[in-house]
Parts: sequence; C-alpha cells; structure tokens
Amino acid sequence: MRVLVVEPERRPEVREIDDSLKAMQEIVGGYIQPIYLDNSVALVCNDEGKLMNLPANRGLRNKSGQMYDIVFGTFFLCGTPADSDHFTSLTMEQIEQYRKLFYTPEMFWGMGGHIVCLPLEVD
Repeated sequence: MRVLVVEPERRPEVREIDDSLKAMQEIVGGYIQPIYLDNSVALVCNDEGKLMNLPANRGLRNKSGQMYDIVFGTFFLCGTPADSDHFTSLTMEQIEQYRKLFYTPEMFWGMGGHIVCLPLEVD
C-alpha cells in the first residue's frame, strides 16, 4: 500500500507498507486512529499521541485556514474508498495534494493562552 508518511520536523515521504494493522501501528508507534480528511483520504495517527507526550507534528486546519487541532507523533495518509472498509494506496494526485499541505514542518508554543504555530525550515 502506497502511503505518505509525515514525521515531526521532517518533510513528507512516500512509502510502500504492508496492508496490515501491525505495519500501520509500527509507523505511528501504537494504536491507530483514522481522521477522515475528505471522503477518500484518512490521516492515520497514534490514538494516544497527546497522552503519550509524542512530539507535536502538524496542525490540522479548516477550509479557512484556522487551526483546530494538532497531530502528535508520526502519522500517515492513505486512501479510503467509499465502497470499502479497508485502507488503500493513495493516488498520485492525492500524494501531491497532501505532500503540499503537510510539506513544511511546524513548531508549536503556548503563549498567552493561545497556541502559536510557526513553520520550521529543514533541509
């Protein structure tokens, strides 16, 4: 299965993984939690990432660009066809769309009761 893996402080990377729960859990480091970004793509992260104090990775934003949540720890994106109950490979178009969306690593700080998100430049 072709997925896009997003690690904290790194740029997204395309990987081929087994279509198994074990392979998915190895990437995220524990129990998986899918977050459906649209009707054909899921962001799969560690279900307990915040509780485990995994590093903050990327902000999730609504259509107007407002951040509504932060994903902690490594996550991956995969396909979720409407007529299937299994995750599938991303298409090349989906890879490009989500590589652009999550291309720049981010850093987060608590400041005055708000969370500040800044881009992190990496090589």
